[in-house]
Amino acid sequence: MNKRPTLSLKSPAKPAAPKKLRASHARELKPALQTHFQTNLKPDSLAYSLIGAASAIAQVKTGTNLPQALAQVWARQPDTTPQARGAMQDIGYRAMRQLGQSEALITLMAPKAPEPLVVALLCCALALMTAPDDTPPYEEFTIVDQTVTAAGGHPDTARAKGMINAVLRRLLRERKALLDAALLQPVAKWNYPQWWIDAVKTAWPQQWQQILASGNMAPPLTLRVNPRQQTVEQYLARLADAGMTATRIGPYAVRLEKPVGVHLIPGFADGAASVQDAGAQLAAPLLDVQNGMRVLDACAAPGGKTCHILELADADVTALDADARRLARVGENLDRLKLRATLKAADAQNNDWWDGQPFDRILADVPCTASGIVRRHPDIRWLRRKADTLQLATLSGKILDNLWQMLAPGGKLLFVTCSLWPQESEAQAAAFAVRHQAVRLDAPGQLLPAGGSGQDHDGLFYALFQKNA
Repeated sequence: MNKRPTLSLKSPAKPAAPKKLRASHARELKPALQTHFQTNLKPDSLAYSLIGAASAIAQVKTGTNLPQALAQVWARQPDTTPQARGAMQDIGYRAMRQLGQSEALITLMAPKAPEPLVVALLCCALALMTAPDDTPPYEEFTIVDQTVTAAGGHPDTARAKGMINAVLRRLLRERKALLDAALLQPVAKWNYPQWWIDAVKTAWPQQWQQILASGNMAPPLTLRVNPRQQTVEQYLARLADAGMTATRIGPYAVRLEKPVGVHLIPGFADGAASVQDAGAQLAAPLLDVQNGMRVLDACAAPGGKTCHILELADADVTALDADARRLARVGENLDRLKLRATLKAADAQNNDWWDGQPFDRILADVPCTASGIVRRHPDIRWLRRKADTLQLATLSGKILDNLWQMLAPGGKLLFVTCSLWPQESEAQAAAFAVRHQAVRLDAPGQLLPAGGSGQDHDGLFYALFQKNA
């Protein structure tokens, strides 16, 4: 940094010549994060998976969501095996769930602020070494050794091998003292940004600790059984025959005791079941779609609710989404389930795509902060900003107002959001009812994240409205 001009008592004030920074200290000369570097580490090694996961975490810190960041890592490492992909994904999600704690530990142990990829690599290693259930998925010394090896396999981390080794070995020696010191900070204790913690406390003063804790748990694998092919009891028997233990937790919802890849789920490729949270499975039954009805699923991607509607009724369904690429996933799900719907790539806050014919039912799963699904998407908490709530609530209100004009008299509109913030849920529903004199029907309202033997679902909000005939 340049010094300010100095004053001398013996001569008139003169500006001092700017002091030049050494090249190694000049910010503009520091190498940019090399996200396209292809490592030569062995694809079947933990080190390979660690540097891959770290590369994804570093991209999340710049604003990329974790699934997209992982996909980019895999795209530039064509030799990545399915096993390595699974390991990178597991490490990446663990690191996101423990990011607050890991960064606090790094601050306590690192002599100076490390480079972004070094921080990301340390966060991955620390997440493995401080697993919440105290059962690291690998031997601790293996984690240390492989993290140092991973550091040597990338130019952005190679110079930090010694520091990384020292930090991780210090954690082994001083684990309790370091964790006790780190967990004095709320961000480290709960692994959420401070504004998020404050928002949950304000919205849910009695349940805030349970809500935050549930968001740090790995989600179950919940399936939606296709009633066009078999009953839930028949599918449970099919799972048992395949050696899989499962529990019924909803009218069509089955939770597997141990998550598996979709390619291992009996009948998945043939449409016997789909992956969908139990809470999200409430949408289609609430709409009460009857055969022959004209139905709109606005903001439809990836299509779970679209498909569920069609599994329950022979309806004329239009699936709308502003993102054409995501809309393609709706088509893929429909094809797998052998169902048909009209796909439209258009924005739900506009009506230039509408043919003017009213819909009997409208499902409005509107954009939101997704604060209720952070156990499935732990990167959301670090990507969102406090101001996003108001911006998204404003957008959602416009979408609801636009869709209401497309609803037939006597028709029903189901407002759904996966948010925990009242501004996006109950306050939005109440204001909408007043604006349009809409009749509000029975619906669950706010579902807080829950897990247990009888239920297990994300945090969602449901409000059902009927238009006066």
